[in-house]
Amino acid sequence: MRRLFLGLVVFGLAFVVIAALLLRNPAMQDRFIEGMATDAMGRSQAALFADDALRALVCGSSSPMPDAKRAGPCVAVFAGGRFYIVDTGNGSWKNLALWQIPGEKIGAIFYTHFHSDHIGELGEFNLQSWGVGRDKPLQVYGPTGVERVVGGFTEAYALDTSYRVAHHGADFLPPSIARMEARPFAVNGPGSGGADDFNEAVVFQDGDLRVTAFSVHHAPIHPAVGYRFDYRGRSVVVSGDTTKSENLVRMSKGADVLMHEAQANFIVAIAEQVAGKLGRARYAQILHDIPSYHTSPVEAAQEANDAGVKLLVLYHLTPPPAGPIAEKIFLRGVADVRPAGVELSHDGLLVELPLTSTEVRTRYID
Repeated sequence: MRRLFLGLVVFGLAFVVIAALLLRNPAMQDRFIEGMATDAMGRSQAALFADDALRALVCGSSSPMPDAKRAGPCVAVFAGGRFYIVDTGNGSWKNLALWQIPGEKIGAIFYTHFHSDHIGELGEFNLQSWGVGRDKPLQVYGPTGVERVVGGFTEAYALDTSYRVAHHGADFLPPSIARMEARPFAVNGPGSGGADDFNEAVVFQDGDLRVTAFSVHHAPIHPAVGYRFDYRGRSVVVSGDTTKSENLVRMSKGADVLMHEAQANFIVAIAEQVAGKLGRARYAQILHDIPSYHTSPVEAAQEANDAGVKLLVLYHLTPPPAGPIAEKIFLRGVADVRPAGVELSHDGLLVELPLTSTEVRTRYID
């Protein structure tokens, strides 16, 4: 046994020495880089676009509170050979690029409202999907006001766009495809959560895919909406930012999955107290204000029960829980309301709804 151990040690040292010598050789360095590039670019996500399921991917699970491992709020829905984005939180495009999602297959972007943490990455979604070969201007849907957001990002990226056309040529990067086209729709009612808030509208249809927008309550932010995606008998609802909403429950009935924002207000309250003790008055004031327009995990579980959905996915987490202990604390009380059918998401959570069954599958993307 001792000889075997010494032999392994000698072999290991020899391997390290040989590897170090080889990596000093430029040709070997080039082979090493070639292997890394092949690994990075050679992966295929074609299975996500197979027409055998409706799929939803959490491309951002965090909130404005920073987290090194989570991007801002973003959900990608895959149907009919394309993917559709709900909100473009900071870092969400980077996740899609790291996962090798083919950006040229983007179908449209849908905005729930226009808080900065939900719109921050629009410029990159447009630029990057254009760069990899999108075949038409990017369609951007949202309630009234989306045209201002699109116009602002267009102007902010105007010089960059001109530089890239000049560098690569208009044949390779057609300026006509670099454009975004705003698709605003009206939302009836004041967003008060009352009876006059019970409204919805089909805002997008492509083949078997139907996207319905509906009002939610995020006062004083108005308009604010959620979205329901229906595809060949399967369905996903994305809440956007809202308090507990009867309208959201109504629109989620019969859906397979409800992807709902979640804010652990008891944790926010503790953080407010700590900020006050540390003399961070402005931070404490913000923490004091935000519980009034978000939904707690327990409330989201109650909504999922009332709607009868098979799976509740919590995303856009405030504050983003760091590690399994914090996640367990974040979910305090949820199991008492909904013992099963709850998933606290990280970036990369993929929900798959096969078209030939009522099954709901979850996994993390490769």
